[in-house]
Amino acid sequence: MSASAATVSPAPARASARDWIAVYGAILGAFTAILDIQITNASLASIQGALGASTEEGSWISTAYLMAEIIVIPLTGWLGALIGLRRYLVANTLLFVGFSLACALSSSLHEMILFRAGQGFTGGVLIPTAISIVRGRLPRSQQAVGIALFGFTATFAPAIGPTVGGWLTDNFSWRYVFYINLFIGPVAAAAQLIGLEKTHARWDELRHGDWPGIALMALGLPLLTFVLEEGQRKSWFDSNLIFWASVVSAVAILAFIARQLTAARPLINLRLLANPSIGGASFLMMVLGAVSFGSIYIIPLYCAEILHYNAQQIGYVVMWSGLPQLALFPAMPFLLRRIDPRLMVVTGTALFIASCWINVGLTHDVGAHQLILPQLLRALGQPLFTIPLSQISTAGLPPRETADASALTNMMRNLGGSVGIATLATIIDRREHFHFSVLAEAVTQNAPRTQERIATLAAGFHVHLADAGLAKMQAIATLAAQVRREAYVMAYADGFWLVGFGLVLSLTAVTLLKKPRASAGLAEAH
Repeated sequence: MSASAATVSPAPARASARDWIAVYGAILGAFTAILDIQITNASLASIQGALGASTEEGSWISTAYLMAEIIVIPLTGWLGALIGLRRYLVANTLLFVGFSLACALSSSLHEMILFRAGQGFTGGVLIPTAISIVRGRLPRSQQAVGIALFGFTATFAPAIGPTVGGWLTDNFSWRYVFYINLFIGPVAAAAQLIGLEKTHARWDELRHGDWPGIALMALGLPLLTFVLEEGQRKSWFDSNLIFWASVVSAVAILAFIARQLTAARPLINLRLLANPSIGGASFLMMVLGAVSFGSIYIIPLYCAEILHYNAQQIGYVVMWSGLPQLALFPAMPFLLRRIDPRLMVVTGTALFIASCWINVGLTHDVGAHQLILPQLLRALGQPLFTIPLSQISTAGLPPRETADASALTNMMRNLGGSVGIATLATIIDRREHFHFSVLAEAVTQNAPRTQERIATLAAGFHVHLADAGLAKMQAIATLAAQVRREAYVMAYADGFWLVGFGLVLSLTAVTLLKKPRASAGLAEAH
């Protein structure tokens, strides 16, 4: 059923100008959709303040987008074939722009959540469609450039999102976080209109739709995303809502998997996961989503809570995990043609591991300049990890299966991001409590060093406070805050250790990957 790419005729020896316009239009659309996953993170406090929302309520601004996006990604191939790829892609690009404008003009939290869900429904279409168009419109000898372009958007967009969002918020307004799509989206839609051929709708396919599969997926996957995004805020299974959402999600997803493996015309061909390269690439893409979104989660949190940076300063730090990719990108097609993609995956993973273990040594004195080196290592590692996996997961597949494989890997990356952020949020919270209790046991008021520290702080406060008792109370409160700060720093360091260790374990999955055959993808130039 996932045959959106099937409407694209086989590529000639060299791509025409129209082919490249189609590719650029599709990739630009994917870039805007991926960018909007993260672009609101640095602006959430401003958005919440403007809409009168609490921190917990404001979290739905991101959660609504992810829940809607994960529904539509597996549906994209089938709906593209049903409606016509050109019509479907252009309509969703323009709708994405419309929902972006609606988000910018929102005056209440309910409006914002509704329109963010609309962004997710339409933006989720743009991501898997891009790789299908690259595979369908470019000849094998030129697909390295297309794959590199797509991989670049998948790593650069989320890395640069908080930077762009923070800069726009601090210099203009949080509304410009959404206005930016009004400039990019119409350009992408125009390129899609010019580059893609008209195709007839196939409304008869509605009769053959896997409606039970669609219903189960639309129930299970969003609920799983909800549990992962909101679980930590609601104390996980202490909340009846999280407990029952988990139960319903598990039952629906298991039933969906059973349905897809037994249906004559499944919504998405899960049997592709039996292919070691596709299964291994999907697993590694999930790991990539977890570590990339997870690191983007920890660094801004550390900068805000420990260094007290504003949105623009946080954006400056995060920028170093994105901008260097601009220098690496031109070399990626050359590397894809001449280096075994599995070796590139291992190299990129090793660089990411090194960046995490550098951050294991975090202290409260580590500032923006000390964070640049690990951010640079991540910037170098992510494209070497992502782009070869995009190549391996779709190389040599017919158009029908290319759309399914692309949907699977993108869905796994999004799920990985939710899993990574949920896991790290839980680990940081629990490790902070652990470290605080250990430090508090050592820092008792009867300990000589503690008494000396309190006396020093109290003397400083006594200059401004006439009452010696108030000065001492202020000194004790300050010392407690310092202990809490150190506990958080140690918890953040534990989070980076966990990410690095998880990446080491994930390297075992590289053994499942197979080098694309010369006749089946980019490897003509190998």
